[in-house]
Amino acid sequence: MPFATTTPLRREIAARIPDRPFTVRFWDGTELPATAGNGDGPTFTVRSPRAAGHALRAPGQLGLGRAYVSGELELDDIDAVIGVLDGWQPPSLDGADKRALALAAVRAAGLTMPPPRPAAELVPSGRRHSKERDARAVRHHYNVGNEFFALFLDESMTYSCANWFRSGAKTLEEAQEAKLDMVATKLALKPGDRMLDVGAGWGSMSIRAAKNYGAEVVGITLSEPQAEEARRRAEAAGVGDKVEFRVMDYRDLRGERFDAISSIGMAEHVGSVQIDAYAQTLADLLGPGGRLLNHAIGRLRHTDAEAGAFSERYVFPDGAPLHLSRMLLALERAGFEVHHVEDFRPDYAETLRHWAERLDANLERATQLAGPERIRVWRLYLRAARNGFEKGFISIFQARCSRS
Repeated sequence: MPFATTTPLRREIAARIPDRPFTVRFWDGTELPATAGNGDGPTFTVRSPRAAGHALRAPGQLGLGRAYVSGELELDDIDAVIGVLDGWQPPSLDGADKRALALAAVRAAGLTMPPPRPAAELVPSGRRHSKERDARAVRHHYNVGNEFFALFLDESMTYSCANWFRSGAKTLEEAQEAKLDMVATKLALKPGDRMLDVGAGWGSMSIRAAKNYGAEVVGITLSEPQAEEARRRAEAAGVGDKVEFRVMDYRDLRGERFDAISSIGMAEHVGSVQIDAYAQTLADLLGPGGRLLNHAIGRLRHTDAEAGAFSERYVFPDGAPLHLSRMLLALERAGFEVHHVEDFRPDYAETLRHWAERLDANLERATQLAGPERIRVWRLYLRAARNGFEKGFISIFQARCSRS
């Protein structure tokens, strides 16, 4: 890039962030090492002036995320980077500090147009949690391709927290089977029950409920590729006549009646403004005594934001894990009686560890299917999510309820 130089940027970072548990290596071969007493720490390799351009265009988490996703910023050890970001307290920077760093970043970027956003980024548009916007958000996350997900999920293609420590499972397949059976048992499923599976994914819960418990199941998803694969799997399992998969929004379910509902991984996507309406919709679909199992990620600290800028654009657009108290309030307002609540925080951390390992073991094929940008997103997301469960930022809860 014309007139690009890293010297001022290295000087300003060294002066204004003197205690650094990481190394920064620049495209011109220079580097700013971790400071004494911090060990080696992870290394951030800034591959070109375009990385500085991303940081200038969107200062903070989003700009750094763009630089990373585009490949202009490389991380030598993702887990070590997450550990630094989770535990390191950067110095407080005043206005003069920020201006000096920004000016140095301009010098490093040189005379160039701001880099474009990575193709893997989704900029949400339209009214938040409208049907159209929710559909775009879901498809952005899930329509990477069925084969891509099959590279790291278990054989049943269950994309939610497994049951490890209550079941004594030794493999991901065993742990996911145990989770599906646990949900069916909590719902007291029996032959002839009509069950709704909200957020059915690739059909693992629906198929299990029909094949092992004799239920008649309607599964709904917003992803047509998911529904197609779920139908294929149901036929292969011999329950194609007992399971129906629909591509539809939960708000379009009207005038039907079910004995039981499994809501797995849905409540964290409807947001605080929709959670009451979501709970009421489920309640309206159940008769007196109808059963609900709500399985959802929840925030633990009331001081934390719903989601970070990186997750909003690259992982789960408009995802908003709620506090358990808010979810239970919505269920109670809708007329549900809550009988039992259970958390599975260590189980989800273990599930994510297995997913990350499986993805890494199939990295070449995964990159062919999803492209390098998406792979960077997924490798970071799976590890950051695991860290969130391990450190108590988020948990996951199952609430067993019945319709009053």
